[in-house]
Amino acid sequence: MSTNNISSTGKVILAGAGPGDPDLITLKALRYLQIADVVIADRLVSAELLTRHVKPGAKVFHVGKQASKNESTSQEVINGLLVEHARNNQLVVRLKGGDVSFFSNVLDELQTLTQHQIPFEIIPGVTAASGAAAYAGIPLTARGYASSVRFLSYNQTISWEETYWNELAATEDTLVFYMSIDRLGVVVERLLANGISSDKCIAVVEQATTPLQNVQVFSLAGFSFETEGIRFTSPTLVIIGRVVALNKEFQWVPNSKTDDVYFTPLK
Repeated sequence: MSTNNISSTGKVILAGAGPGDPDLITLKALRYLQIADVVIADRLVSAELLTRHVKPGAKVFHVGKQASKNESTSQEVINGLLVEHARNNQLVVRLKGGDVSFFSNVLDELQTLTQHQIPFEIIPGVTAASGAAAYAGIPLTARGYASSVRFLSYNQTISWEETYWNELAATEDTLVFYMSIDRLGVVVERLLANGISSDKCIAVVEQATTPLQNVQVFSLAGFSFETEGIRFTSPTLVIIGRVVALNKEFQWVPNSKTDDVYFTPLK
């Protein structure tokens, strides 16, 4: 649907803003952002993107979420903002970091919009896995290294059977872990216990696609020793597999070598 024919009349645009670099947003999402009356933006949305492209006078709500942080905005509050402003005959852009369909609460928001009979549109974005892999020089399904990729998340609320750990250790798929840095030691431990191949490595990509990006590559066997005392900077994305070895040859973005933060953390 062409944005040229859209008037600001009670509609919500659920759009992906990409993983950090403000240029990694689709033209369609950008056009809606430039005409929106209200923008409801996640914490992991580039401030530069908003400064450049939100029209003067538009309302911008920062609805940050971060695990275990008191200042995180509840999903109920976000849902309420969507309904309130759409019912006020406004064009609302709900801007999410990365892609709207990858590890976001888009289902809650879709259910809220349909329940209240509010028109909506979904615009995909560059997910963190694509952005991090590209900016780290790691083709996720490089020929001869991996023919498929799995997108995973492992946190305190998730428990996997040993058979699944065995499957993950044995697969030739590239494994990409979102929002799992706090339990990464457990992930590595379980993969090693289930016999993951010694020629697979692990890459931790911090603040992917931003000027503060750092990529660190570790052996799985030495991960615990090699990361002792290291505190990774959020957001992080983890890539495990044979493709990680390609980083050494094809990394084209130099590490920032800083632990400064691009996205303001919540308290």
